[in-house]
Amino acid sequence: MANKKLIAVVGATGAQGGGLVRAILADPSGGYAVRAITRDTNSAKARELARMGAQVVAADVGDPDSLNKAFQGAYGAFCVTFFWEHFSPELELTHARNMAQAAKQAGVKHAIWSTLEDTRNWVPLDDDRMPTLMGQYKVPHFDAKGEADAVFREMGPPTTCLRTSFYWDNLIHFGMGPKRGADGKLVFTLPMGDRKLPGIAASDIGPCAYAIFKAGERYMGKTVGIAGEHLTGAEMAAALSRAMSEEVAYQSMAFAAYRNLGFPGAEDLGNMFQFKHDFNADFCTARDPQTARALYPATHTFASWLVEHKGQIAVE
Repeated sequence: MANKKLIAVVGATGAQGGGLVRAILADPSGGYAVRAITRDTNSAKARELARMGAQVVAADVGDPDSLNKAFQGAYGAFCVTFFWEHFSPELELTHARNMAQAAKQAGVKHAIWSTLEDTRNWVPLDDDRMPTLMGQYKVPHFDAKGEADAVFREMGPPTTCLRTSFYWDNLIHFGMGPKRGADGKLVFTLPMGDRKLPGIAASDIGPCAYAIFKAGERYMGKTVGIAGEHLTGAEMAAALSRAMSEEVAYQSMAFAAYRNLGFPGAEDLGNMFQFKHDFNADFCTARDPQTARALYPATHTFASWLVEHKGQIAVE
């Protein structure tokens, strides 16, 4: 490890960080080693990463001192926040600031900040096209990340802002897959009308991030958006039909109806889908699938992701 550039990975047991840890470990001749940062080094996922060869250390994004120690000696740092654990944009912004400061203090040469757009640049708070949430946000889980871009640029080391896309894995883990109606037929519901939704396999984000680290100065100070494919809801339903050997119909949904579904974060996600719909050209242009494939040629299409994961999509 002494002769390799060390990458410190926040959220190493999560979807994005875990993919990056595995990408580095799968390339033993690539010149990089990995430090997997997690709050619980005794978790099953952390123990598995250690078994695979990662250096596993404990740190918490809410504890600047622990981050300072975890980033010491690292060439690069992958930084990500965990909005859905606490639903607080303010806390997310604090965590981003903690990571940026720790990376700078530790002498990190290159950070990757996993971010999203600040939608208030498109929909000001006084714009009533969508409701303002929490008093100062339109899409809270987007806006705080986008606001933190400037924090990394001003306080952190040279940083690549990495904009990701809708996880196709949400069809497995968050109940967004097809549902069986009263008539027995499968329906895939998405509040996107006929607009395209950039999507990606969560497992492809880490390998793309690894390629950015390997490219070095080329991406420092840049914003890079990645997607596996841009598809309409109808196109996703057609792919689901082929994969599941059963017709899946697409059904759009009004944004207001989605906001009123009542589950934690429903208003946030309803606004998110409206932002992606209403500013579709901007959102899609910022995430060129060819960029992802240039970084990681094995980036999945939705169809190839379904080949691997269709059996995990619970049909209710």
